[in-house]
Amino acid sequence: MVSLDQLSVGQRGTIASISGNDSIMQRLLEMGLLEGEDIEVLALGPFGEPLEIRLRDYRLSLRRREAARVMVQPR
Repeated sequence: MVSLDQLSVGQRGTIASISGNDSIMQRLLEMGLLEGEDIEVLALGPFGEPLEIRLRDYRLSLRRREAARVMVQPR
């Protein structure tokens, strides 16, 4: 398992867990980052931030520090 911020553009995976117990974790869950969801890294912004990911049928941008909390099983 790796954290979401370690995936390369074009890589896919399945969310295994989200670490933390604060408002950022709650926000990630509210955005749909749930265990078992398939994701794909679509692009990186300038200087490697933010990460643009595909989750279900929409695109989502995350800061690296947020993405580092999401553990992913790469495919």
